[in-house]
Amino acid sequence: MGKNKDIRQAVEAELDFDPLIDDSGITVQNVEGNVALNGVVGSYPQYLEAAAAARRIDGVTRVHNHLEVVLPDSDYRDDTMLTTAANNALAFAVTVPAGVEARAKDGNVTLTGSVSYGSQRAAAAAAVTYLYGVRNIKNDIEVWSTADPLDVLARVQSALDRNALILDDSDVVVNTDEATVTLSGNVRTWAEHDAVIDAAWRTDGVYYVSDDLIVTG
Repeated sequence: MGKNKDIRQAVEAELDFDPLIDDSGITVQNVEGNVALNGVVGSYPQYLEAAAAARRIDGVTRVHNHLEVVLPDSDYRDDTMLTTAANNALAFAVTVPAGVEARAKDGNVTLTGSVSYGSQRAAAAAAVTYLYGVRNIKNDIEVWSTADPLDVLARVQSALDRNALILDDSDVVVNTDEATVTLSGNVRTWAEHDAVIDAAWRTDGVYYVSDDLIVTG
């Protein structure tokens, strides 16, 4: 019970400490390292930052982000305005290739199209994250490549071996099924977890990353 309380209090303290978050509408629950964030925040970046703050805490093994984004009236944009703003942001982002499009409904932005790399898919989401009026982003962008699955496996493994955040004795296992990469095994921290996922997404030929990693804390 004491350990659960310590983790919950540490997450609450981190949310209060982070200047990017108004934590007045957030409640935290913890069961053996499984942390749930409930309540409301005033923007989509706060929604993302709250989960990132919780993952920074020692002992947190999983974060369930149930926060709802409730925009202030001054940040509201109707569907047409937000769709236009999102497509303009994509067009001006040099890391997002042509052909990616956005559609907005009630503050929920859906991204579609196809790209060659997972990093381009992530860049598209980043391009619209900080727009006024965004409540949520659904990334339906597809990653297409003709790379050989065995080459994909070797490239992902090589990327993991190079990464300073992934220790030499890591037991992360990489499996590929055509263009889908499945990552399993244990990592010690969320920073190591994110480094593994990022390395996989940045690899040429990866269409989808299945995250079966366990954060041991």
